[in-house]
Amino acid sequence: MNRIDKAFNNLREKGSKALITYITAGDPDIDTTAELIVEMGKAGADIIELGIPYSDPLADGPVIQRASARALNKGIRIADIMNMARSVRRVTQVPLVYLVYYNSVFKYGIERFVKEAHDVGIDGIIIPDLPLEEKGEVFDITRQYGIHLIPLVAPTSHERIARIVENASGFVYCVSTTGVTGERDQIHTDIKAYMEEVSRYTSLPKAIGFGISKPDMARQFRDYCDGIIIGSAIVSLIEKASSKDEMLENIGQFIRNIKQALR
Repeated sequence: MNRIDKAFNNLREKGSKALITYITAGDPDIDTTAELIVEMGKAGADIIELGIPYSDPLADGPVIQRASARALNKGIRIADIMNMARSVRRVTQVPLVYLVYYNSVFKYGIERFVKEAHDVGIDGIIIPDLPLEEKGEVFDITRQYGIHLIPLVAPTSHERIARIVENASGFVYCVSTTGVTGERDQIHTDIKAYMEEVSRYTSLPKAIGFGISKPDMARQFRDYCDGIIIGSAIVSLIEKASSKDEMLENIGQFIRNIKQALR
């Protein structure tokens, strides 16, 4: 069974919700990314997204844009990330998901990318800019290798939700609000109504992302979804840390606090 399915099944039996964390691979460096994955898993992250740095990350706000730029400036490439993931898989079974822009996959070669991801132990792929009309080829290849192609829906998706989640697997990434990633003090979307709308089209787990940055916000939304996704708040802790030890400690504590709010 795919590790993502296993994670949601286990959480459902416990009556708990998933904490899905995001970091940009290669920020601040590829070895520290590996340490962060292990630390986040120990602290309570149920699924970890690894962003593959890209020069034009249109879905991302300034915090993750800067993380991508830092990684690219260090010369991080997809092959480096694959090698890192392979090494991490030897020490943790936490589900891993690549978040990658379509041009990177297309340039690398779709089947080559998916096959290598499978071989190094990746469980899912999110491609935020994959056009719905062009997802067929990617879907067929990911299904061949047993990797979930995780769909994104937005509060404005409405009648397109049915087509977006058709044949989907893993979970549905429910963008909480219009705009790009980034920490927000408030989310004004009617999350209850939004989740009910998504549930009319799919029984897959629903995870809410974009803008959630504090335990209170996770607690506010936990009853309406199966998981919470947090990215910019974690990447911001990476950016602000003055040392690796401080970074690992702060992120570990932050994740424990969010996880506590989801129980």
